[in-house]
Amino acid sequence: MSWHRLVAMARKEVIQILRDWRSLVIVLVMPVVLMLLFGYGVSLDLKQTPVYVFDREGSQQSQDLVKRFAASEYFHIEREVDNYRDLVAAINDGRCRLGLVIPADFSRQLAHGAVSVQALVDATDDNTANLIFSYSEAVVRGYSAEVQLDWLRRRGQARLRAPIAVESRVWFNEELESEAFIIPGVVALVMAVIGTFLTSLTIAREWERGTMEQLISTPVTSLEVMLGKLIPYFVVGMLDAALCAALAVGWFQIPFRGAWSTLFLGSALFLTVVLSMGFFISVVAKSQLAASQIALISTFLPAFLLSGFLFAIEQMPQVLQIITHVIPARYYVALLKSVFLKGGAVALLRTEFAALGVFALVLGILATRTFHKRLS
Repeated sequence: MSWHRLVAMARKEVIQILRDWRSLVIVLVMPVVLMLLFGYGVSLDLKQTPVYVFDREGSQQSQDLVKRFAASEYFHIEREVDNYRDLVAAINDGRCRLGLVIPADFSRQLAHGAVSVQALVDATDDNTANLIFSYSEAVVRGYSAEVQLDWLRRRGQARLRAPIAVESRVWFNEELESEAFIIPGVVALVMAVIGTFLTSLTIAREWERGTMEQLISTPVTSLEVMLGKLIPYFVVGMLDAALCAALAVGWFQIPFRGAWSTLFLGSALFLTVVLSMGFFISVVAKSQLAASQIALISTFLPAFLLSGFLFAIEQMPQVLQIITHVIPARYYVALLKSVFLKGGAVALLRTEFAALGVFALVLGILATRTFHKRLS
């Protein structure tokens, strides 16, 4: 392999990238756009849920319960109505997600031991409905415990305590913010786009423009063509990974507890995987349109849906859980979240590094063996 031919090939690809403004847009703008979209537009947190209240009693005790919901960061009392029909209409129209109905004899039942409060939840989105139910039950339990404690005080039993108490401590994501869960995974999406989508067009572009014949006539070897075309995208991909990490830490204030060397080593391995995959697609497809579609289906969509980026792998059907083991992005997303939130070292991430290393080796060999300098 000649160093001069390799540099010349890489220089040719850099010139091609600079001339193609669409590639420049993807390279420069896509990472920032994805970070901003997912950082501000996607959230798994449920806060300020609109609530309508039908307080049929209007007593101090019933209003205390309403104030409990108003004080919670998860609920926002939009309006108190004076009839059941308006409450149902608000849920049907989408003006509220939760409707509370407090019975007319709330205080009397509460004084005699127990009372039921009706909660009407818009369950068109089942995940949101489950969260609303959980948050509502937590608010009611807190109010119920306060009422019970007040009842015990009046009877001189204020020191009575529950036999078991749970003291919870949240590790790694102390504020339980979905941003800390989502944003590190955006780096994987950026790498998938830069690595696979752009490199999937390299050889296909040569065939479509009729320059492959000229390339074949040169003394450049197949390996030099492959490395010369992939090295510029490798550098661009690493720069984009650094840009995304800087935005995550500096702009979105995501904690970074690991080592930068661990992050960039894992990024280099994953980038090698997606570059090899993109090059292989480009050789096989021989059409930029077909190559771009195959790249989108084979890398970006699995990285988005099956990597654990947004959806927990443990909650997927068993068949999909098995399929995720052959998705390289699964291991890279796990590595990113561990480095950012847990501060995982290389020794603790040996499974992820080993898997990415195997993928890089296999796909690198496959890409090398597939490309040949001959007309077909």
